[in-house]
Amino acid sequence: MNSFASPQIFTALPFSRTDTGKPPADDLYSRIFDAILEQRIHAASRFTEDSLAQMFSARRSDIRGVLTQLSHQQIITLRTHHRPRVAAPDAEQIRQTLHARRLTETTLVRLACQQPRPQDLKRLRALINSERQCTTRGPAIRLSGEFHLQLAEMAGNAPLAHFLGSLVPLTSLAIAQYDAQTGDYCGWQAHREIVDAVEREDVTTAERLMTRHLDNLEEALLNSGSVISQNRVAG
Repeated sequence: MNSFASPQIFTALPFSRTDTGKPPADDLYSRIFDAILEQRIHAASRFTEDSLAQMFSARRSDIRGVLTQLSHQQIITLRTHHRPRVAAPDAEQIRQTLHARRLTETTLVRLACQQPRPQDLKRLRALINSERQCTTRGPAIRLSGEFHLQLAEMAGNAPLAHFLGSLVPLTSLAIAQYDAQTGDYCGWQAHREIVDAVEREDVTTAERLMTRHLDNLEEALLNSGSVISQNRVAG
């Protein structure tokens, strides 16, 4: 799916895949991260490498590799002689992450406005449609993150897209913990407006819409700060 050879961008926010026995490493990462975003594994969960190996029918060494990767993305906290636990981002982490995203994504959306290709726009609109359909059943966290990553790919700047791929997982975790309490986060309408502006090559509007979208997300998450703090203590 990624055309400029940085696989970590899209493994940052994976989708579930068909289970075919012992899962390969990438698929195992996807399945575990899905379970975290869906709150089947959450900040209060007590789990070990062995229990996850049983849950996902995987080797303990593979589980350890996935937990290490998630630890680097600040999704899992690993401490010597302690059980792994799901992180619970605090208000300052969320604020700093979204500040970095605003700086990055306003540049990326500006680049995306330069001669947008029809096939890229078609792919983004198909993703938005899937996101809209998903929100009738529940939060579309993975699809929402995937939209931002695909838009980053469309912009054609690999280092910036790679950097965004390091920011999206932690944001998705915060949204998942927020949604567990309210279930009302939805971004497909904002995404559609952004794509409309990109298609018109309207840089000013695209940047304004992206900034407003991320501002609204930050406000929603920080307003739920007491919930996030409680999750952090529980973890």
